[in-house]
Amino acid sequence: MDKIKIRVPREQLREFCRKNHIKKLAFFGSVLRDDFGPHSDVDVLIEFETGKTPGFAFYDLQEELKELFDRDVDLHTFKGVETSRNPYRRKAILESAQVYYVA
Repeated sequence: MDKIKIRVPREQLREFCRKNHIKKLAFFGSVLRDDFGPHSDVDVLIEFETGKTPGFAFYDLQEELKELFDRDVDLHTFKGVETSRNPYRRKAILESAQVYYVA
């Protein structure tokens, strides 16, 4: 977890995951690299508990994370990335993702 370039409010993030039925959360992208800057967004991958995908409320989750990190957030699901038609993007994201929370 030492790679993450922002301060993560650990307990708030755990509570966010619990209340939203998120069983896994990971960071990827520039938040793990040295090119992360003051205007960079935070790339987040999540996996929901079986049968708990929120539908349109997904965008509310993105907004809640935006408030939590005080930055723009680019939110994706593991399933969405794993089924991406772009094999290079899929591989790059999944190989670099750093898991932060597992239920």
